[in-house]
Amino acid sequence: MTLFTARWLLPTLLAGTAIFPTALAAPVRMEPADSPVDNPLKGLVPYAGKSAERFPHSLEFDYLPLAKLLTGPGQYNWQPLDDKLVEISGRSCQAVFRIWLEYPGQASGLPDYLAKAGVKVTEWKDDKEKTPPENFTPDYEDERLVAALEGFIAALGQRYDGDARVGFLTAGLLGMWGEWHTYPRTELFASKRTQERILAAYERAFHRVPVLLRYPAAPETSGLAATAHRPFGYHDDSFAWGTLDTGRKADSWFYLAALKAAGPLAVERWKTHPIGGEIRPEVWGLIFDEKPAHKQAQDFAACVCATHVSWVMDSGMFREKSDPARVGRASTQVRRMGYDFRIATADITRRGEHGAAVVVEILNQGVAPFYQDWRLELGAIAADGTVLESWPAQWTLRGIQPSEIPTRWATQFERTASRGRACTLALRVVNPMPGGKRLRFANAAEDRDAKGWLSLGPLP
Repeated sequence: MTLFTARWLLPTLLAGTAIFPTALAAPVRMEPADSPVDNPLKGLVPYAGKSAERFPHSLEFDYLPLAKLLTGPGQYNWQPLDDKLVEISGRSCQAVFRIWLEYPGQASGLPDYLAKAGVKVTEWKDDKEKTPPENFTPDYEDERLVAALEGFIAALGQRYDGDARVGFLTAGLLGMWGEWHTYPRTELFASKRTQERILAAYERAFHRVPVLLRYPAAPETSGLAATAHRPFGYHDDSFAWGTLDTGRKADSWFYLAALKAAGPLAVERWKTHPIGGEIRPEVWGLIFDEKPAHKQAQDFAACVCATHVSWVMDSGMFREKSDPARVGRASTQVRRMGYDFRIATADITRRGEHGAAVVVEILNQGVAPFYQDWRLELGAIAADGTVLESWPAQWTLRGIQPSEIPTRWATQFERTASRGRACTLALRVVNPMPGGKRLRFANAAEDRDAKGWLSLGPLP
C-alpha cells in the first residue's frame, strides 16, 4: 500500500506515490454531531472508584505514598500501584496518579528505612487553620533522600513509561500532597538544587507517559526551579478559582499569571505537552451552574480557552447525582476541553481494477492537540456490519493543532477480501489499552455501520 499525508493546500507526496488530483471532485461533507463526553485522555477526572458512574469519563486519579512502593535501597514493591492500574483499567479508564511524601492529616510517606537511617522529619501544623491537620515534612536536602528519589523515578519510568494504562503522571514527591510547596512553612520546602535533580530524573525516565508539573517557573522565580525549558506539561490545581490573570499583585501565583511570568516557552507549552489540573474544591459542582454562587469562581469556559487544558480532577459531578441542567452544561464544557476531532469531508475514488483511494479533511475544534500517536485503521464494512478487511493508515492525530483550517490526509490501498462486495469504507482510532475507551469523532456516522468505526462512504 502506498500512502501519503499532506497539509491542506500543501500536499507532500512520498517517493513512489501515485499523483493524486490536486482538486478532487465533490468530496462528501460529513455530518457533524456532538462528540462523546468520555473520549479518552480528556475531560473531568474523578478519584478512582468514587461514584464514578455519575458522569461520563475516561480517566481516574489516585494518590499513593512513597513508603508503600520504596521499601529499601533499590528495593521496590510495585503491587499497590499495579493493583490500582488493574482496578482503573478494569473500568475501561486510564489512570492519572501521583506519589507523595507528605499529605496533611496522614502519616508520613517517608520510607521506613530512610526514617530509621535518620532522615529528619519536621512535624507541624498551620496555626491559621481552625482545626489544622498534622503534617510531616522530610528534610529535602538530605542526600540519602534525594538519591533515593532519583533512583525511584528511574525505576518508575523503567516499569511504567509507555504503559497504556497510564494516561498522565503528575510529578509529585515534593511538598504537601506532592504539589511542590509547604505553604506557609516555605522554609521547609526543597531547594532549587533538589528540585532540579528531581526534574532531571523525570526527564531521563519518561519519554512516552506525559509528566505534568504543578508550577511554571522562570529562573528568577523565588523558591522554584525553572521549568519552561523542560519537556513537561503543567497542572493547575486551583482551576476556575486561581486560573485567570487578574492583574493584581496578590494574585501573581494564579496559573496564567505564573505562566506569563515564566516566559514564552511556558505560555506555548500546551502545543506540545498536555495541561491538566483540579477544579478548586470550593467550586466543585457549582462551577457548572449557569451562575456559580461562589464569589471567587472564575468562568470555566474562559479558563478552558485560556489554558488549553485537556483534563481536570473534579469531585463535584461525581459525589452526588447532579440535575440534568448541570450535567448538560458540564458536558458542553468537557467537549471543549483538549482535542475534539471532526472529519469535515471524505472523498473515496476507485484506483485501478482492485484499488481505492481516499482523501479526508480533519478538523480539531477543541482547544489543544492530541498528545499520543495512536494507530489509525481503515476498514471495509459489509452490509451486516462485518469488517471484511482493514488497512493501516499511516496518519497521526498527534500534534494537530486547533484550527478552522483542516488537515488533509490521503492514502490508497488494494482490496482483496472485500473485492466484488458492496462495502462501506470506515475509519477508527485504536486505543492501545485493551478495553479502553474509544477515541470517537464529532460525526453523526460514528458506529453507523459497525461499532467502533466512523463510516466515510461507499467503496466504489
